[in-house]
Amino acid sequence: MIKLQEIHPAEIEAESFRIIESEFTEQTGKQISDYTAVEFKVLQRVIHATGDFTIAEHIVFQNDPIAVAIAAIKAGGNILTDVNMVASGVSSNILKTFGGQVYCGVSELETAELAKNLGITRSDAAMRRYSDKNIAIAAIGNAPTALISIIRLMERGEMAPAVIVGVPVGFVNAAESKELLKLQNVPAITITGRRGGSPIAAAISNALLRLAKAE
Repeated sequence: MIKLQEIHPAEIEAESFRIIESEFTEQTGKQISDYTAVEFKVLQRVIHATGDFTIAEHIVFQNDPIAVAIAAIKAGGNILTDVNMVASGVSSNILKTFGGQVYCGVSELETAELAKNLGITRSDAAMRRYSDKNIAIAAIGNAPTALISIIRLMERGEMAPAVIVGVPVGFVNAAESKELLKLQNVPAITITGRRGGSPIAAAISNALLRLAKAE
């Protein structure tokens, strides 16, 4: 017999987070103290979004990305995403309180035309078109070509996001693009390997936004 929890709708998220904390060590073999308090909050939200504790084994925080992201958000920076699914999942209302907004140009006609003219993907073209938008977070959850584009633009001094959330998913250059990101001397959060996706990119972005709001 299946027994369902009786819980008020407003308490579901808090209860989910409590369960994650209570099961974390058993599920992962790690201690919560293996992470800083803010790192665990980010990881906890990713686990909540995916139902997958094994993410703990693969998440990477490099060059103090959380503190850098919070400062950039509070300074009015924007969030640039590779696909509309990430953009729609980001808590834009929190971002707006700091003066920022969410950008995603992948579906725009100008992006499609640029991609066709240059023989590149629309995700790559969108990164090129929006490279100057005072980017606090570049949140990439779907397209490896978008992450590779950001790295190349940064190398040429044409883009300078404060933090890269690089979690593209897939089998063609997804893992490789994230390994390339790990070689860069930039604040970033990534998930190694082929896994990733829009829900993870949005979850990380939202965790950063909530941490900024809480300060």
